[in-house]
Amino acid sequence: MSAPARIAAGHLYVVATPIGNLDDFSPRAQEVLGGVAAICAEDTRNTANLLTHFGIKKPLIAVHEHNEDEVCARLVARLQAGDALALVSDAGTPLISDPGFAVVRAARNANLPVLAVPGPCAAIAALSVSGIASDRFVFEGFLPAKAGARRERLAELATETRTLIVYESSHRIAEALADIVAVLGAERPLCLARELTKLYEESRRDSAAGIAAWLAADANRTRGEFVLVIGGAVEAPDRRQSEGERVLKLLLGELPASRAARLAAEISGARRKDLYALALQLGGGQTRDDDA
Repeated sequence: MSAPARIAAGHLYVVATPIGNLDDFSPRAQEVLGGVAAICAEDTRNTANLLTHFGIKKPLIAVHEHNEDEVCARLVARLQAGDALALVSDAGTPLISDPGFAVVRAARNANLPVLAVPGPCAAIAALSVSGIASDRFVFEGFLPAKAGARRERLAELATETRTLIVYESSHRIAEALADIVAVLGAERPLCLARELTKLYEESRRDSAAGIAAWLAADANRTRGEFVLVIGGAVEAPDRRQSEGERVLKLLLGELPASRAARLAAEISGARRKDLYALALQLGGGQTRDDDA
């Protein structure tokens, strides 16, 4: 059994809340919210409903995109006076396409301790079930709302080789998918996750065109909150390396492996170390010359 959360004076706690399923609200998160002096919330009404469900009664301070710069000084003053405060968003992990950055930055700039109370995050949840490469990824948040700006941003991302994660709303999901097909290509791998952890949760992996067609086949599929996990662009072969290998093969008939690799690297710009290793594989030499 875990030890009760210890609330430290003057600390800011960044607390993740459920993105749909209330059972995902961790005991530690509940203990922290019940122990701080006040809770900074994106929408105090939504947070009040969550707290009421779990029997937590604490003062709420509205911190949203329209006022967070203004309230920072007041919150820092409270932390410096010894109050422990918590920061939450409407759902999921604060600051991930949600307000709160200004508050955390202000606390850091004042050399105040900031602690994470981790939990649900829609972007990571979608990535984990997508079946698309998860070792390197880029979180883009919401794409621009206007079609022209959205296509322009997608064009900037077209050569990104890391997996892309974007959020999208129900009233723009069809248009966003159409733009993804048009700009990134119909065959780009894509996973659409909808209503994660909620009653009607579903996720589907297909090509971008396949997902767009699947969505269009049933109007009910356009409802809810969406995360799109998009496969990265396939890296083009390194032309310098290809040219280096071609030159190397020509030189190996006349020169030792190390010298052939050095000249091929100078001519093509390819990596000399890789060319030397290839030369040995091709039987161009068994020992490293002094100039290798």
